[in-house]
Amino acid sequence: MRIAVICANGKVGKWIVKEAADRGLDVTAVVRGENTSAAQKVLKKDLFDLTAADLKEFDVVIDAFGAWTEETLPLHSTSLAHLCDVLSGTDTRLLVVGGAGSLYVNPEHTVCVADGPDFPDLFKPLAAAMAKALAELREREDVKWTYISPAGDFQAEGERTGAYILGGEELTLNAKGESVISYADYAIAMVDEAVKGNNIRKRISVVSE
Repeated sequence: MRIAVICANGKVGKWIVKEAADRGLDVTAVVRGENTSAAQKVLKKDLFDLTAADLKEFDVVIDAFGAWTEETLPLHSTSLAHLCDVLSGTDTRLLVVGGAGSLYVNPEHTVCVADGPDFPDLFKPLAAAMAKALAELREREDVKWTYISPAGDFQAEGERTGAYILGGEELTLNAKGESVISYADYAIAMVDEAVKGNNIRKRISVVSE
C-alpha cells in the first residue's frame, strides 16, 4: 500500500507519517519545503499545484491541511475541492483530517458542537470554514473520501495510548464522559482507516478510551 500525506510537516501530518512509517507502510511526505517528517520518500510540491499524475501511484492520499488565520480559512474549501478534482473518478482514497465543531450533539443531526454556548467564539470561524468544506465534500460522489473528526479536545502533546473508540456523526464521549484524543492516537485511527478502507464516503470520529 502506498500512502501520501499532504502537509506532512504539520503537527498532525507528522504524527500520521510516523505512525505509517512505524508500521512499515510505504509513505510519501508531500511538503512545500524541506521534509521534517519521518517519511523516507518526499514529493516537494504545493497542494494547489498537485496534479492527477502526481497522485496516481498512491492507494491513499491523506489530507492534513490546516489554515487558522481569518484570511486563509476559505482555503479549507478550495484545497479540498482541488484534491477532489485531482482524484475524481480514480480508485485512490482521500482521507481528510477534519474538525470536531461539525459533529452533531442531537439524534436529529440539527445541532453541532460549534452551535453550543460553551464553544469558544475564537474558534467559531474555523469551525464554520471546516463545516463548509465538509458539506461540499459530502456532495462528491466521484471521490472515495473519508472525513475523520477528532474529539473536542484534540491534544497535540497528549500521550499515545494505542487505543481509541470509533464514532460516527455524533460527538462521542468515553467512559470518563470526556471528548478527548491525542494527535498520536488520532494518527493510529487515521492509518487504521487508510489500511482498512471501511468508511468510504462517510464522516467518522474518534475519541480516546
